[in-house]
Amino acid sequence: MKGKIAVLDLSLTRVLLWLPAVVIAITFHEYAHGKMADLLGDPTPRYQGRLTLNPLVHIDVLGFLLLLFAGFGWAKPVQVNPWNLRRGPRQGMMLVALAGPLMNLVVAFTSALILTLALPDLVILNSQNILVGVLRALVVVNVYLAVFNLIPVPPLDGAKILAGFLKSGDLIYRLEIYGPVILLLLIATGLVGKILIPISAYVIHFLSLLAHIFALPFRGI
Repeated sequence: MKGKIAVLDLSLTRVLLWLPAVVIAITFHEYAHGKMADLLGDPTPRYQGRLTLNPLVHIDVLGFLLLLFAGFGWAKPVQVNPWNLRRGPRQGMMLVALAGPLMNLVVAFTSALILTLALPDLVILNSQNILVGVLRALVVVNVYLAVFNLIPVPPLDGAKILAGFLKSGDLIYRLEIYGPVILLLLIATGLVGKILIPISAYVIHFLSLLAHIFALPFRGI
């Protein structure tokens, strides 16, 4: 399962703030894939040691460095045997694929909630605060990773999710050999950015609003 984020400012400070966010986002994303496969009856991720939050197990060094500095990259894919999944190969893989982006959205919402609950408004307004910067990066990186992976182009999660809804979902898998080329073309032409940035902005706004709603009963305590 592969992901990508947009790194707009490569200053040392920004890289240091985004570094833990990228590590956490990738780790939770891949763990969620493996955990869902395990819950559906496939022991492959468990046997391969992927049911852990140890980032060293999930990070591909080259893919991680490219993701952090070039704006796109990949993690070590979680291997799943579709025929072991209780919901069947197509439906099972849809659920496994969906687990990664959903986990990223949960992490993003949790980070937004921590910003709202645990930190005073004056601190939140202070962009120089390291904790605030890391939490903001967690929101942005996890949302971007989730939205990017939902693009229905193999080998991204969105393709497997789409295949689960289609009667002839095998067509999506047959296109997987061309997926990386299509994806690189979409990135190179800027089409991915035109899709990713506005949708991610709406999702971030929605999660922030939701976090404020959840935090309202506790703000006076």
